[in-house]
Amino acid sequence: MHHEYSFSYWLDITEVFFTPKLATERKRVADQAQAQEHVLIPFAGIGPYAIPVASRGGIVIAIEINPSASRYFRKNVAANGIASAITIIEGDAFKKIPLFPAGAFDRAIIPTPYGQDRILDLVIPHIKTSGTIHMYTFRKSFEIPSLIAEYRLKGLSVKTIRRCGNIAPGVSRWVFDLCKDA
Repeated sequence: MHHEYSFSYWLDITEVFFTPKLATERKRVADQAQAQEHVLIPFAGIGPYAIPVASRGGIVIAIEINPSASRYFRKNVAANGIASAITIIEGDAFKKIPLFPAGAFDRAIIPTPYGQDRILDLVIPHIKTSGTIHMYTFRKSFEIPSLIAEYRLKGLSVKTIRRCGNIAPGVSRWVFDLCKDA
């Protein structure tokens, strides 16, 4: 059992990915969510982004492919008392996201696994104009300017950029808070 701010999470680190080092980052993102926002979270894991957002009144669709993570996620939703605000879809985010209508979500939180950045291209059409995307990626510092240019070409404005820790020599986890332009 991991406790983070006012939430509790069941997990087995041998079955699921989880890092407590992102607690402050998860809180930062959740604190931006508004009541009644429709929020998409692919790669949802055991629910550490979804549960705080739902507790603030967000309406969350969370996608997770790992059956163990999905099982713990369901347990964590129940343990934190917010079952009515989260829909958990067990499956491949790359196959599930295209099934949603265009512009269905106000916000997306994408804690992207290493090497899966192409998910952003699937998410963008499902975000409303002026909606927010929190995109996590693993990059070297010198790659950031070209990534910003790439996001702009996709019709996204960069609101903030934050380094969220190092994962290998010279490689960091970054989050880009993006806004979908008109």
